[in-house]
Amino acid sequence: MHERLKKHLSKFADPLEEDLGSLSKVLRPVKVKKKDFLLRQGQICKYKYFVVSGFFRMYFINDKGVEKTINFSIEDWWLADFDSFGNQTKTHLFIQAVEDAEVLGVSRSDLEEVLTKSLELNRYFRAVGERVRIADQRRIEYISDLSGKDLYRIFQSLNPDFVQRVPQYMLASYLGVTPEFLSKVRGLK
Repeated sequence: MHERLKKHLSKFADPLEEDLGSLSKVLRPVKVKKKDFLLRQGQICKYKYFVVSGFFRMYFINDKGVEKTINFSIEDWWLADFDSFGNQTKTHLFIQAVEDAEVLGVSRSDLEEVLTKSLELNRYFRAVGERVRIADQRRIEYISDLSGKDLYRIFQSLNPDFVQRVPQYMLASYLGVTPEFLSKVRGLK
């Protein structure tokens, strides 16, 4: 079991060594180079990934050909197109490495098998899933109610180290503002 994942698991659950061993056996380490893809539009998301190092963006291309970033994933986060992964349908999303990265991938069938045998691993994945849902709800609320300037300020306060790693055009896309607007906001102190 990778030490980083083991530490993350212990924040939310108390799995037995046997449970950790079962999960470890089905995890597939993957190294991803900057700008390479874990998933492309039209594919089926066959793996859920735990980010060991690096960071990723998830985006789609709208009808006008513009990339729209909908999520980022950094160390200790799980990453997948959850719709495609859960339903085994083709995705309309891309998952791309923004930095050289390492992930641990687990297939849907392997994960299901491990989860049927471990209450603690179920607890862990439920807790992580709830945190993702809460973050998505907050983002929708913020985008609906706040100005671009306030959105950036909140994102920056919640993710100070992360802001430095994200290229400006990706962050602007995620916040729903133009890169030029974000540049002005970043220039104001």
